[in-house]
Amino acid sequence: MSMPAEVKARAAALIAVERQRFADLHPASRQMAANAGEHFPGGVPLHWMLDWETPFPLFVRQACGSTVTDVDGRRYADFCLGDTGAMFGHSPAPVARAIAAQAAGGLTAMLPSDITAEVGTLLASRFGLPFWQVTATASDANRAVVRWARALTGRPKVLVFDGCYHGQVEDAFVKLEDGETRMKPSLLGQVSDIAQTSVAAPFNDLEAVERLLGAGDIALTLTEPALTNTAMVLPEPGFIEGLLAAAQRHGTLVCLDETHTISAGLGGFTRAHNLAPDFFVLGKPVAGGLPAAVFGFTSAVEAAMRRVLETKTPGYSGIGTTLSGNMLALAAMRACLAEVMTGDAYAHMAALASRLAEGLRDAVAKRQLPWTVTQLGARAELVFSARPLRNGAEAAAAIDHTVERAIHLFLLNRDVLVTPFHNMTLVAPSTTQADIDKLVRNFDEALGLLCGEKEIAA
Repeated sequence: MSMPAEVKARAAALIAVERQRFADLHPASRQMAANAGEHFPGGVPLHWMLDWETPFPLFVRQACGSTVTDVDGRRYADFCLGDTGAMFGHSPAPVARAIAAQAAGGLTAMLPSDITAEVGTLLASRFGLPFWQVTATASDANRAVVRWARALTGRPKVLVFDGCYHGQVEDAFVKLEDGETRMKPSLLGQVSDIAQTSVAAPFNDLEAVERLLGAGDIALTLTEPALTNTAMVLPEPGFIEGLLAAAQRHGTLVCLDETHTISAGLGGFTRAHNLAPDFFVLGKPVAGGLPAAVFGFTSAVEAAMRRVLETKTPGYSGIGTTLSGNMLALAAMRACLAEVMTGDAYAHMAALASRLAEGLRDAVAKRQLPWTVTQLGARAELVFSARPLRNGAEAAAAIDHTVERAIHLFLLNRDVLVTPFHNMTLVAPSTTQADIDKLVRNFDEALGLLCGEKEIAA
């Protein structure tokens, strides 16, 4: 999916201008980057924080609700929301109160706290699976599910979809290349070939799924209900249902990773579409942004787990970490589930996300650009494709890093944050119509510059 050459050329010019503008606007961030760089590579505690198209990192003084304030005093309408970690707003009051109260009564004890049963009831009623375990991150949850699935089925392989991402789970670092599963060359420090125990299929291709599952050696299919870690790909009607049915026929377990697709509705995509996976994973926002994640599973899976634990060789299982399920995480999770992730909150988020998507579409249509806007509940994304994407290969072809970075940096310099990975935006309960208008107005101005309606002034 080609981008007009003149748009790409203007995007490169716009990036150069906006990088200088950023440097001029953020002297305090520049100094903090230099200071932090003495001990943190690039001046950041996580190298992902360098993925923004800025000459040095933006340093944050405060984040509250849907507003981020940087160290230079600039206030941003935040549609990145910590790449979903703060999907329900930064420091929601109920979560902040719960964290403060629990901090005075213990953070971690490697023993269950007195609210464990209550949190379990909230999880089961919200997401529909009866049994749960708590981890520190969704990466940990997905990794645990992969290990459990292999232990329960006695099978070696995992099926994932081309274009997927499931955190630090090595088994998902594969892609389709000329119809064959290949390990992603970007994966650092990997010794064994993951493609020997993982297979990749095209998303929305039930025939390919059926063929791969038919080999009888796949323990688990791990997928998001919609691909969100690339240009967003929604499932075609019946695809996820067909996947679940095929897996059941072939004795393969299925895990739906809803860490991002929780934007679909109150119980995620799973409850919105009455799906019945064997496993369900949710991380990032489930405790309001505090490091915590969960994986849920069926009664049948729980019974099989007990049998495995009763017969396994004594010693470490390779599942779990010391801080998993700590007292602080459960306190934050209870507050988030009971008081923040509410039906009213989701209704507000989805309504404003629809207005945002409409505004983005109008700006695109005004220039007759061959782009679409995809929405999944509170999540909306600009896609550089004339039609909705069907699979990971189409998503990869629809990504243009130069144009997206030009848009991102232009917005950032006008006090609007969007996720630096492709063109994803999230709407929080605290997002306002004024925030939406601000994003759409500046996006429209950016497109005008990219399409040559005005000169890009240095």
